[in-house]
Amino acid sequence: MKRHLGLKITLLVILTIVVALLYMTTNLYWNQPKLLNYALSLRLPKLGAILIASFAIGSASFVFQTLINNYVVTPCLLGMNSLYTLTHTLIVFFLGSTSIIVLNANLSFTIDLLLMCLSATVIYGFLFKKTKNNILYILLIGTVFTSLFTSIQGTLIRVMDPNEYDALLSNLVASFTNINKSIMLFAIILLILIAVALRKELQILDVLGLGKMQAINLGVDYDKALRKLLIGVTFYIAIATAMVGPISFLGLIIANLARKYIFTYKHALLIPVSTFMGLITILFGQYMMEYHFHYNVPISVFITLFGGIYFLYLLLQERRKAI
Repeated sequence: MKRHLGLKITLLVILTIVVALLYMTTNLYWNQPKLLNYALSLRLPKLGAILIASFAIGSASFVFQTLINNYVVTPCLLGMNSLYTLTHTLIVFFLGSTSIIVLNANLSFTIDLLLMCLSATVIYGFLFKKTKNNILYILLIGTVFTSLFTSIQGTLIRVMDPNEYDALLSNLVASFTNINKSIMLFAIILLILIAVALRKELQILDVLGLGKMQAINLGVDYDKALRKLLIGVTFYIAIATAMVGPISFLGLIIANLARKYIFTYKHALLIPVSTFMGLITILFGQYMMEYHFHYNVPISVFITLFGGIYFLYLLLQERRKAI
């Protein structure tokens, strides 16, 4: 069994390397060193950003689905994607598209991250106390917040200057173009610090997946672990969203593909496998966007299209199990 699992992971790593090489080496001018170095200087930061986003979203999705005990939900139900789009819409609406907050990538990333992390800490920390750690209420309230943020954003867009909206539109979709290296380094440091802070809770994640009563019987402080891990999930999603923009269905795709690929309950294996799945998904989408559609179609369209179809497949599969 272990040998079979090791072979599957090895094949997945090889496939990831092949897709990465396909993306990195297409249309390179090998006989012109200056053009080669220029192309690699653009593609290497994209590869790094894709790796960070895959790890952050894959990890957050697995932890979230384990806590909810439902594999068809995603962390975007907590409202982070909607808060991101609303924040950018408010900035452009009141300050204009030429504001330093819009033009300065470092400042924009910092503001996005602070707003999402602070709102997650305050709102969900408060809600956990009021709802007595009832995760279903948290999900319901998160869905309400998502609808509220989307409605406010839609109203602002309707009365916004069309030229300002054109400038805003590029910030409302996921993009791995022109990634700032300093932002990537900051994101990596934050992800590591959060993982270290939650190391005790992450070590008992397999136990939490057994359910509340079983985890409590095994000596786990379930409510405390649940609260800390859910805030950690929102932080991871906030970091990935602030860096590249909202990718709603990516977590759903890579988490479920990882589960179906290796058939294990161990998160220590599932999270790395989901990262590789994310790398393959995004790199292939980026390859199609750049070299076949020539930047005319955003990568989020490919992920949303595939994710929507896969979501319907999962729902139908769950329905068959229920019958």
